[in-house]
Amino acid sequence: MKKVYLFLLLIFSLGPMLAQKNKVNLLVGTYTNPCYSRGIYVYEFDTNNAQIRLKKSSDSIVNPSYLSLSKDEKFIYAVNENGAASTVSSFAFDAVSGKPSSINTVSSKGADPCYLINDDKNVIVANYSGGNISVFGKNEDGSLTEAKQVIQHYGKGVNAERQEKPHVHMVYFSPDKKYVLSNDLGTDKIYIYNYNPTATADILSLKDSVLVKAGSGPRHLTFSKKGKYVYLLQELDGSLTTFSYADGKLTQIGETTILANDYKGTFSSADVHVSPNGKFLYASNRGDANTISIFKISGKGKLKSKGQVSTLGKGPRNFAIDPTGKFLLVAHQYTNDIVIFKINKRKGTLTDTKKRFDLCSPVCLVFAK
Repeated sequence: MKKVYLFLLLIFSLGPMLAQKNKVNLLVGTYTNPCYSRGIYVYEFDTNNAQIRLKKSSDSIVNPSYLSLSKDEKFIYAVNENGAASTVSSFAFDAVSGKPSSINTVSSKGADPCYLINDDKNVIVANYSGGNISVFGKNEDGSLTEAKQVIQHYGKGVNAERQEKPHVHMVYFSPDKKYVLSNDLGTDKIYIYNYNPTATADILSLKDSVLVKAGSGPRHLTFSKKGKYVYLLQELDGSLTTFSYADGKLTQIGETTILANDYKGTFSSADVHVSPNGKFLYASNRGDANTISIFKISGKGKLKSKGQVSTLGKGPRNFAIDPTGKFLLVAHQYTNDIVIFKINKRKGTLTDTKKRFDLCSPVCLVFAK
């Protein structure tokens, strides 16, 4: 009887701890001009049942359309997308309360920043309209230095409306952090930069560039789970290109599309992610489509289409998979909501959980680990 009592006592004492372990912070960046938004919102997300609870928001800031959380989860870095007046901001982050508290703001050194990454030393920003990359140092208190380096891209593409000049759409660390890859929608190129985080001047130095199909418009990329392959999503033609990857070198090995065979409407490819188990790839599409395309990943990195699923909203600019790989959340820029899907880990299929929550123009979802 005593053993039973001790066992029950252990279960009751561990219960709250286990429940808390299933709850992670979800950071959401928004556009603040089309409707009322304070900017950054922090939610508690339960990975068991996809329940959502709002914790805190930032004080009002302008268009934090992309966020990056520091490795120790003590700081949030955000772009403030605002044309020629664009900035980059740092925030202290209280993971328990969920409150982001402003530290400082600096010029982005390029119009309309749309993506940023960070490590222990630097914050690196992709400026879309500026067509350049800016590198900022990090102080011990999490604040940003003024830009330490600005790299300007040059050139244009065949699409006169969208590729009239460089449009840097992404910066992304290689798995070993030796390189930074940058997609330029305007020049149809992926640039690969050597990364020297402690350098005083040339933190990024060009190693190589890869030209992709003319007019395709490289937007986002992601690595396979083991880092042997890179998947590139092109915004302007719906292409999804597979590269083998080794030590900063990309070699194209395949190409497919996120469009259904019979699709006739407008489209605009947006975001791409690999499931935590490495078995499936998902890509979002906007325009008239508003879908998530699902692909099974083979052992050699090849992709096999498993079809498309409606995102049940308009403008799926960004989506995220929770750390357990159970749920996929889609941020809809134009219907002002976030829709939650359940992932079948064996088949890769998505099922509507019927759970969603309203928020003004959500465009960036970041899960804490």
